[in-house]
Amino acid sequence: MYITARERQILDKLLASNEEITVKDLADFIDVSVRTIHRDLKGVEDILKGYQLSLVKKSGVGIQIVGGKEQVEHLKLFLFNLIHHEYSPEERQTIIACTLLEAREPVKLIALAQDLNVTIATISNDLNKVEEQLQKYKSLSLIRKRGYGVEIAGEETAKRKAMSTIISENVDEFDLLSLIRENIQKKSTTQMDSISERLLGLVEKRNLHIVEKVIEEINRELPYSIADSAYMGLVVHLALAMERILQGENIAIDQAYLEKLQVTPEFKIAEKIIGKLEKVFHTEIPKAEIGYITMHLRGAKLRYDKEYLIEDTSLQIALKAKSLIQYVEKRTGQSLRENQSLLQGLVAHLSPAIFRIKQNMGITNPLLAKIKNDYEELFSIVKDGVQVILTDLEVPDEEIGYLVLHFGSVLLGKSRQNTLKALVVCSSGIGTSKMLATRLQRELPSIKEVRNVSLFELYRMNKADYDLILSTIRIPELEHEYILVNPILTDEEVDKIKRYLTQHPKQDEENNADSTEEDFIVESFSKKEHTLNRLKLNKDYVDTVVTLLEGFTVVQSKEEKSLNAILTQACARLYEQKIIADVKTVIADLRAREQVGGLGIPDTKLALYHARSQAVLKPSFTVIALSEPISIKAMDQSNLLVETILLMLSPNEVSTATLEILSQISALIIEDEFSLLRFESKDEGRISSYLATKLEKFIEEKTIELRSV
Repeated sequence: MYITARERQILDKLLASNEEITVKDLADFIDVSVRTIHRDLKGVEDILKGYQLSLVKKSGVGIQIVGGKEQVEHLKLFLFNLIHHEYSPEERQTIIACTLLEAREPVKLIALAQDLNVTIATISNDLNKVEEQLQKYKSLSLIRKRGYGVEIAGEETAKRKAMSTIISENVDEFDLLSLIRENIQKKSTTQMDSISERLLGLVEKRNLHIVEKVIEEINRELPYSIADSAYMGLVVHLALAMERILQGENIAIDQAYLEKLQVTPEFKIAEKIIGKLEKVFHTEIPKAEIGYITMHLRGAKLRYDKEYLIEDTSLQIALKAKSLIQYVEKRTGQSLRENQSLLQGLVAHLSPAIFRIKQNMGITNPLLAKIKNDYEELFSIVKDGVQVILTDLEVPDEEIGYLVLHFGSVLLGKSRQNTLKALVVCSSGIGTSKMLATRLQRELPSIKEVRNVSLFELYRMNKADYDLILSTIRIPELEHEYILVNPILTDEEVDKIKRYLTQHPKQDEENNADSTEEDFIVESFSKKEHTLNRLKLNKDYVDTVVTLLEGFTVVQSKEEKSLNAILTQACARLYEQKIIADVKTVIADLRAREQVGGLGIPDTKLALYHARSQAVLKPSFTVIALSEPISIKAMDQSNLLVETILLMLSPNEVSTATLEILSQISALIIEDEFSLLRFESKDEGRISSYLATKLEKFIEEKTIELRSV
């Protein structure tokens, strides 16, 4: 149980008196305001409940602790035995910063000194360091005046960002998850809490519970999943935001930027989050808050590498990812550009990363020092590549580190010939989990399948289906045995895993003498179901390719000048072919998608117009050859003269296989110069042959992949 210095002083004063004490007397005794005492009394009441005691308040008289003598003695003994935690200077400065950020009025130096059990001179020196740290938050400043106290002044947005950053950098994910899940173990009463728990004390526990429940419900509606680290960061951000909103502290956002955010799918999700929170907290939440939640959702690192290029991710990012792959390939001498998994993983990371960098949101990378040490040359190469390709951005080393893991997972190479299945729990996202999975399969060829899951998914899974569970973070109250490892997997950890597998050998059902006929029937049925599911999925891939190739055509546009007329002409043909159900709806969805960002592919004569629409009946890909070039906004926001429009349409509800095929076509367009020339040629025979060859190869690779599962 964490007790602040002020709470302890209040308890000591109340326990030492046989009469009621006024709040004013307590304020004078501790040298704080009456308002501060009223706020601290809530914590005091919570402590008293744990000892079956209560705080009686008599209007105009004062307050007094009431309860049994034995319970009072237990509380006195607890306070007597309580030992102050010795914080390091860095921890102390972190606590001071968060305390000042949270405070709504100036804080006296003596109060900080008593709270941290140090001298006023030490606090004064710590404040110099805090002032230096605040410089990275442009609008924040430290104000110190004799007789006034000390406070942090600045915009509410910057205060929240600073608090969230401090908590995310210092709070152990295990402690946060434990608090959310109400699994914190009671610690010895003779020891104060760690800095992790101390900082979590700044967030109202009830608010954390409410916010986490809302986010968990909404998470299922997101078009992608969020990494655990980003998920928890969002929970902390929202819990802090709710406390500040309830205190009347609101943020402001640029109206023009808010309007841009409103057209994104994340904004609709953010609106739902706010709607639920308004009902729970019985308060009205400003629209600016929706904008900031949208930013957090868009900046969240994706957990999976199933980032389809037809989706909201711009092809501009895919082009940059391709360029980075080619740069690293040239510097390392290793073939990389044929690796689709690497491209998908980089796009999935770069999309939110670029957004984060542009919005100055920042990111932490606890693996950075180890990545720099273990992969020094690769880190240097990737950093050089990023500086050459992302010239308009200042990419921090933390982001570079995650990109290195994507390349590292491929360059490590793989070895397969296996029988075991492993679960990997990783909170940081796909880069670290892929690196860990690759190293695991290279060092232990007996592992057939490695599945990367989030901590939240783990609790819902059947762990018995896996021979081994590895995790990069501590897991609260997991019934199954697991091995805690570093995301980069050290040699000692590999030995530890080998020893575990030796001590827990996999049962060989086929050679089990005790197998019964019933076991054989169950196993055969399971094999049948598995085979059927695999064949159905393979059929889905084949059917999608057949549909796309049969419907593919190159449309020669008439002497039309307007883009609307050109798209209407092409969609009218698709309506006649019963590929779409309503021309106007599809046109509206295409133009809405255009508002999200430019669709012209930079340094080409191509534009890719794509949308998912309820008016689309089946997937289609059409090439529109323009009679005259038209000016279209490109993905890099420049104006581009376009001679060919590539029209890609998908129903709203489609299978994973269909999205993968459409994504594959998007990737083909920008694969290399040869591919771009094919699509710019406007030649139906050349383009259709190229598509057929490439998609047939994709199907063959998918078939092999499905057989190995």
